[in-house]
Amino acid sequence: MATFRAVALVLVWSSGFIGTELGARAAPPTTLLAWRFLVTAVVLLPWLPRAVRGLDRREWARQAVLAVLCQCLYLVGIYWAAAAGVPAGTSALIASLQPAVVLAAAALLGSRQFKFAHACGLALGSTGVALTAAGDLNAGVSITALVLPLSAMLSLAMGTLLQQRWSTAATPLMQSLAIQAVISAGFFTAYTAVVGDLAPAPTTAFWTATAWTALAGTGSYGLYYLITTAMARNAPAPCST
Repeated sequence: MATFRAVALVLVWSSGFIGTELGARAAPPTTLLAWRFLVTAVVLLPWLPRAVRGLDRREWARQAVLAVLCQCLYLVGIYWAAAAGVPAGTSALIASLQPAVVLAAAALLGSRQFKFAHACGLALGSTGVALTAAGDLNAGVSITALVLPLSAMLSLAMGTLLQQRWSTAATPLMQSLAIQAVISAGFFTAYTAVVGDLAPAPTTAFWTATAWTALAGTGSYGLYYLITTAMARNAPAPCST
């Protein structure tokens, strides 16, 4: 089951970058994000009343923090990067460093073991990202644009560390997804309304990208939280020296 979830996560999560690039051609990032989360919030709305009745303020605050770090700030970086011309493959490659970054940070915090193989993986991954970024720079992509997916990856890594720390009292998955979708929808809708881009583009491409990213986002975050929560519970204690 763990292997199946891991393979499914790679496939579903990666497909989201394709939808992001399609959406970047159809509408501003804020517009696509606002409608993506409005659609997601409506789909997950049946699970929200249970969360309202069953969760205390501290858990709601935790879910709000995770929504901001893992979804809002992460997706802002990815979507703005696509709009700035960063190829989907580059953003996906930078995002793929996130597990190694989380593991290294957890080791520094004393909650996980960090082995030589992990260090090699992080070094090789970083080298690959650097080479790809150099190629993008030569092709005309700006450094500022490349910082966007990097910042997004670091935001997701920070949220993941917190999510693993809080996993012992984890909210049921569907309730967590519903809360975060509603918070993210409110965040992006309010911002997009202020900047004047809330009206959806009347094109098939826009609604295709919206449906694609909403479906892929719900599935990928669901699988992601399942896997990271399981990893946190099964992680061995760090070796003492």
